[in-house]
Amino acid sequence: MNSDVEEQFRVTSIPLTTRGMVIFSGVPLAKDSFKQHSGRYYSTVKIHPDSLPVQPAIGQHWKVKGNRKVEDIETGDYVMQQHIYESPEHVECSLPETGEQLIQFIAKEKDFKGIGESKARALWSVLGSDLYTTLSTDTSEHRNRLREFLSEDSIESLYSGYEKYANLAYCNWMSKRKIPASIQQRLLKYHEKDSIQSIRENPFLLTGFGMAFQDVDKLSESEEFDIRKDDSRRLSAALEIAIRKEVEKGHTFTTHQDIKPHLTKLLEDKELASQAFSAGHDKAQFLLNHETGTYHPTAQLLMENVVAKRLSSLASQKDLFDQNAYKAFDQAASELPYELTKKQAEAVSVCLDNGVSCITGGAGTGKTTVLRTALKAYLNLGFTIHAVALSGRAAMRLHESIDLPTMTIAALLKGDPIEPDLASPLNLLVIDEASMIDLPTMYRLVNHLHPSVRIIFTGDPDQLPPIGCGKVLADIVDSGAIANTILDIVKRQEGSTGIPEYSKLINQGIVPEQLTTGAIHFHETGKDYIARVCCELYQQSPENSRVMAPTKALVAEINKLTQEAVNPDGRRLEFEIHGEKYFQDLRLNDAILFTQNQYDKGIQNGSLGTLSSLNGSGESFGEVELDSGEKVEINQAVLDCMELGYAITLHKAQGSQFPRIIIALKQGKIVDRAWLYTAITRAESEIHIVGSSEDFSVITTNKSNSHIRNSFLKSLLISSRVIKE
Repeated sequence: MNSDVEEQFRVTSIPLTTRGMVIFSGVPLAKDSFKQHSGRYYSTVKIHPDSLPVQPAIGQHWKVKGNRKVEDIETGDYVMQQHIYESPEHVECSLPETGEQLIQFIAKEKDFKGIGESKARALWSVLGSDLYTTLSTDTSEHRNRLREFLSEDSIESLYSGYEKYANLAYCNWMSKRKIPASIQQRLLKYHEKDSIQSIRENPFLLTGFGMAFQDVDKLSESEEFDIRKDDSRRLSAALEIAIRKEVEKGHTFTTHQDIKPHLTKLLEDKELASQAFSAGHDKAQFLLNHETGTYHPTAQLLMENVVAKRLSSLASQKDLFDQNAYKAFDQAASELPYELTKKQAEAVSVCLDNGVSCITGGAGTGKTTVLRTALKAYLNLGFTIHAVALSGRAAMRLHESIDLPTMTIAALLKGDPIEPDLASPLNLLVIDEASMIDLPTMYRLVNHLHPSVRIIFTGDPDQLPPIGCGKVLADIVDSGAIANTILDIVKRQEGSTGIPEYSKLINQGIVPEQLTTGAIHFHETGKDYIARVCCELYQQSPENSRVMAPTKALVAEINKLTQEAVNPDGRRLEFEIHGEKYFQDLRLNDAILFTQNQYDKGIQNGSLGTLSSLNGSGESFGEVELDSGEKVEINQAVLDCMELGYAITLHKAQGSQFPRIIIALKQGKIVDRAWLYTAITRAESEIHIVGSSEDFSVITTNKSNSHIRNSFLKSLLISSRVIKE
């Protein structure tokens, strides 16, 4: 192992990402030419993505400095050395330093389309070092000079290719100051060349792009910045971060009392924390409501106002249940194999009578029947139905319920905005499982819809609130400003599971007289045995089961035990990169969970499937068959977001249902009445609850904290209703 070695090389391999590390290789360069020593050795860098100033690409020139490990590689005919730099102290991407290097760089780099070596050499022979100036400054004079050698298309290619590397100096400046690459890219994307100057004036701007306050604090203490502890720039940044922390909890506004602990922790000084409230360096990120003393992040306040304005406008469209609507309703109801109850008929009428409406209620209360009838009536009126849900599984269930095309909200937002036209003059948006919709998602939806598009929300506001900030459905229902029909009567049918009745008791804070009843089975277990019992229960019916657990740690424990129990001999997923073999302990026929959105692959955060094939080649390692029946090819990007899926957190399961669920019940910060209620309503036919009856009783009887979120949308909707009345 050699330390503090420095090398320069040209990238010759396609960069790969595995286990959170980027791996790329290249041939060494002599300092004064483009000559390569490819017959002697090649260099490989293994580094975390955040330590890279730019994404490596074939043809780029890199400098690397740090500890070097030398390995001999057998090629068959001779032995070649590989110089490996793992997490080097410094890497830097640079433009070629000599004429020959620049000629080869332009000729070989794919970003310079249509410019081969002869054209690149002609440019250098005439312009010489002025070529750098010509490329870095796009003027009519420089373009006229280039027209002597290149076509218009080649000139465009030359400038667009060079522009990609124009910010290297800024990236390298930030890398030396240990500013993560992900933050560098966001800075350059939105602020371009002004970024460095802005950071030099106020390094705490970096916190707005995701850099930790403590890291910026350390950077600001250097001689380059020399910022004191009581500097208003530092105090204001701490205040903004404290407010942001509250948004991360789901709030859309916060209070002095809630912010103060965050500030004190960040600044490590109570007096400075008090000063921060009046620092006033830059209040563009939040507004202070002087009447209530509440702090509102600007982005959240804007979104709440836009959503409230659209919903209030639609709510003002009342009394729409005319003679045509009555006929459409009557025709839809006549096609049903049974009669609607009085409450269900009222709910359908409300949907047809208002520009925006809600159908809410728990499991087994008839929401699906009402929605299906209302949509048939809307179709009879000539409306185009756009039916969406947040998750893919929820969208699939919605399709099965209403027998109409459905899609995820993400897919809808990727398409063209919904506007009235000759083909679809009347439009209705249906949002199912609306309790999952957070404020940013609702904001994007209303901006995607023409103001004339009607909306129907369906869902259960008593379930867990969204992962993101806000609680849109709960606010809509609580405000009373939007027409809402609450379906609360559970009809007991012969042979039913008892799940709707059980979940209703839980939602009311009532402990059922019998914890085991009907298709619900309670397993009294100590907390140290929960994972083991869940695994044993899973084995009884693997094809129908899914385990719901509150924490990632418990999920991981159950997954490991279950994999060993139901798939002990499954072949592991293995792959090779640069001659090195890697593996993930995912096995053929394992249940798989995806943890990131990759819409181009047809997967979302929470998508589930089975590892169905390990027959891959090249950059493909195998295949996952999704629950929907679609197949996903496993490449490096897909592999990085794959986990075992025998057990999942409840948040990953929201919007989904499974035939048989096993609930790992364990008291904790996030496990409350709403958590248990939501978990129970994920089951279609059978439930197993694993835990202690004492925990069950405490969780059920204590008030749920799921709706204790500061949200301004409810107040805005109420204010709008009062003004109109």
